[in-house]
Amino acid sequence: MNTDAPLPEQIQCPSYAACLGYMGVASAVCLSNWGSAMGTWKAGVSVVHTGIRHPSSVMKNVIPIVMAGVIGIYGLIVGVIIAQSISMPTAEGNVYSTYTGLAHLASGLCCGLSGLAAGLCIGIVGDYGVRAVGYRASQITLFPSQIEKEGYANVPDGEEAIVEDVSGSDDQNKLFIGMLIMLIFSEALALYGMIIALIVSQQHTPANRHEGGELEHCTYSGIVRKDFEAFSASKLRETHLGVHQANGPK
Repeated sequence: MNTDAPLPEQIQCPSYAACLGYMGVASAVCLSNWGSAMGTWKAGVSVVHTGIRHPSSVMKNVIPIVMAGVIGIYGLIVGVIIAQSISMPTAEGNVYSTYTGLAHLASGLCCGLSGLAAGLCIGIVGDYGVRAVGYRASQITLFPSQIEKEGYANVPDGEEAIVEDVSGSDDQNKLFIGMLIMLIFSEALALYGMIIALIVSQQHTPANRHEGGELEHCTYSGIVRKDFEAFSASKLRETHLGVHQANGPK
């Protein structure tokens, strides 16, 4: 057996490498949209619930829904960039390496999972935050047995409460600002994931490109494909020469 020839297991550009890249695209888009949908669902239910008694507060409390929707855009951006970086196979062979496919998969998972976590956080914070602002505006207490303490907002419960703006009380402003800060830092989680995903998605196998930028075929354990073909041709000529000499006149 000839041990000089490279083994098939050492090929760096198998046919399944593109599958890894497209899994990164699906992960970035689907997981980010999943987090965006869950954040919109949780916060949207609270906005509609609060808007029954305070319709004037709906436009202000819609901020969590907007911030949850932006997470889906992050996944869309990363998915498009990864999809455009996946090289199609040519007639001469595959030029998309396993290294690049794994980098694109990691990039998609980084953006998608970060967007999923951020969407869940925005949905939960928006849910309880919007309800808290509505409870304060309606002068509702979660502990009816307790006597109202000093410092609670005194907003009338009737037609005046519907007409007046919820932000007319200092207590309601403090609640809204606190909710807004928590939403901003929750949104930053998805932004961090997108930044790292963009950096990782630019990682390519160095052997896949010439200095002029043209793609070259994958390598077999350090031997470029054209060198491998030349190596195979020389071995084939040696084999034919050996057979010819063996069958020649004695």
